[in-house]
Amino acid sequence: MRVIAIDYGDQRTGIAVSDMTGTLAGEAFVIKEWDPERLADRIAAECIARGAERLVLGNPLNMDGSSGPRAEKSMALRELLAERVSIPIIMWDERRTTVEAHGILSANDRHGKKRKETVDAVAATLILEGYLGSIR
Repeated sequence: MRVIAIDYGDQRTGIAVSDMTGTLAGEAFVIKEWDPERLADRIAAECIARGAERLVLGNPLNMDGSSGPRAEKSMALRELLAERVSIPIIMWDERRTTVEAHGILSANDRHGKKRKETVDAVAATLILEGYLGSIR
């Protein structure tokens, strides 16, 4: 079962794709798109092209577990995706994934523009790994 994880951002959205068995995180990349409708179209196209059977969308809850403006934006994206794909869309608690992604990149000495583009892909990979670990 191929799974795609999404770390939704205002300008860049990280995407991570599992292997065909849904066991390992594989490719990760960034979609540069600020318009939610066009972003949903591009994610739906990736789902079709890669044969995804499940989407995992990061849900950026506040540290106390409550929903804030970022979580509301993710829920709105979920609704747009649900109009375009007929696969399950799981909301995944992504608290601290971006912080962890920055830590990973700092440990590997990634700086500058490349880091900005990479952090979202790494955060999506962390979301994917967390989800895949929960279903094993």
